[in-house]
Amino acid sequence: MKKVFATLTVLAMLSFGSVAVMAQEEAAPAAETTEQVVEEEATAAEAVAEEVAEVADASAPVALHKALKTKFIEGGAGFMAATLLCLVFGLALCIERIIYLSLAKTNTKKLLADVEAALNNGGMEKALDVCRNTRGPVASIFYQGLSRYDEGVDVVEKTVASYGGVQLGLLEKNLSWITLFIAIAPSMGFMGTIIGMIAAFDKIQQVGDMSATVVAGGIKVALLTTLVGLIIAIILQVFYNYILSLVEGLVNEMEDASISLLDIVVRYDAAKK
Repeated sequence: MKKVFATLTVLAMLSFGSVAVMAQEEAAPAAETTEQVVEEEATAAEAVAEEVAEVADASAPVALHKALKTKFIEGGAGFMAATLLCLVFGLALCIERIIYLSLAKTNTKKLLADVEAALNNGGMEKALDVCRNTRGPVASIFYQGLSRYDEGVDVVEKTVASYGGVQLGLLEKNLSWITLFIAIAPSMGFMGTIIGMIAAFDKIQQVGDMSATVVAGGIKVALLTTLVGLIIAIILQVFYNYILSLVEGLVNEMEDASISLLDIVVRYDAAKK
């Protein structure tokens, strides 16, 4: 009887051990499967996070100077730099003309009153001092005309007309250079367009296929250089027209003031006689 119980006990222990081993073997693949699922989910989450970050970077606003720098490089440094030089030199000349013309403005009514008062009170020398101490082309015309008073009123009139032309030339100085840069800027852009299209057709010939990726680079250079050239020409044209308006205003003032000066001289000459 004891042998029977001992045998049953040994069989029960062996069967329990085999069941435990089978359970461990079944649990191990399950654990490995769970770890793989967790790793795959983490990898997918990282990929989604990277895509979201790329979309956010693409949609984020780019700084203006960075965008301009990027387009400058894409358009080709050679033609873009040459076109920008037209803008720099053209703006420099425009600013110089605007400052000169702004300083050339004179209160002609006050100047005429001072000249007439000087003629009536101190004579011609006093009037010349007033013109000499006044800034602007109108005062210069007055000085040149009054300095020839001894030769007659007719000579004063001719001198005023002649020196008015000289002052007009000084007012229009460097305007021809501004018009040159206005013409050169879009011309450089069109030249870049032609070269960009030639480069695009060269790539088509090399590859032997008419695809967008092949010709995109050359067409981009063509369009960017043309765009920059036209923008620069428009900017310089606006400044040029503004300068012309200043010159026209000064010319009208000089003509009106010259007529008034001749009237003053005629009255002075009649009173002197």
